[in-house]
Amino acid sequence: MKKVLVLEDESSIRSFIVINLTRAGYEVVEAETGETALELLRANPDTKVALLDIMLPGIDGFEVCRRIRATNTKIGIIMLTARTQEMDKVTGLMTGADDYVTKPFSPAELTARVDALFRRAGGEESPVTGEIDQPPFLLNTHNRTLEKNGERIKLTQVEYSIMRVFMENPGKALSREEILDRVWGRDYFGELKIVDVNIRRLRLKIEDNVQNPTYITTVWGFGYKWGL
Repeated sequence: MKKVLVLEDESSIRSFIVINLTRAGYEVVEAETGETALELLRANPDTKVALLDIMLPGIDGFEVCRRIRATNTKIGIIMLTARTQEMDKVTGLMTGADDYVTKPFSPAELTARVDALFRRAGGEESPVTGEIDQPPFLLNTHNRTLEKNGERIKLTQVEYSIMRVFMENPGKALSREEILDRVWGRDYFGELKIVDVNIRRLRLKIEDNVQNPTYITTVWGFGYKWGL
C-alpha cells in the first residue's frame, strides 16, 4: 500500500484530503499537530510522502519539515498553505520541502502532486544500476546517492533527480520547462519557480562558492547548465 502522512489541524480540510487520497489508492496516516506527525512518521517508516500544513498550533510546518529532513532525505514533502506570499513558498522549499500547494486546491491537483512525488521517492520507479563519474562528483544511480571528492552529499529525491538530469546532459543548456518535465513529470500542475528554488538549495550543497557557482550555471532567460 502507498502510504502518505497528512498533517493538518483543521479537521474539515484533513477529511477532504484523506477522502481523496484514499480514493486514489493511498493509505493515509493522519495528524493534527507537528509533534504527533513526527511520532507517527517514526512509527510508520514506510511512509513515502508527507503533506504538511504550515500554520499549526505548537511547532509549525516549517519546523516539522526541518526535523524530518534532518534524518530522512528519501521522503517526499509537500507544504500546504493558505497564504499566497512568495516568501512562504520559498521558505518551505528551502527548509527541505519538494513542493507546495496553496489552499484552496482541487482533488485532481493534490493527487497529481502526490503521485509525482511518490514516483520521485522511488515508489514506482524501476531500479537502474550504474554510475555517472564526473570528477569531483560520482552519482550512483542504483543507490541514488551523490559523492563529491569521495564524501557523501545528502540529497532529497527531487535533488537527486535534478542532479541526474544535469549529469546525463553535461554542457547542455536545459530550460526550466525541460527540467520541470523530467523531474516533476509532464502532468505537474505547479509553477516554474519550484525549479529555481530547488536549484538554489542544491547549489548550497554542492558548490564551493554559492555566490559564484561553477557546476550549475545560469543560462539567463532560459534555464541552467551543468558546467563541468
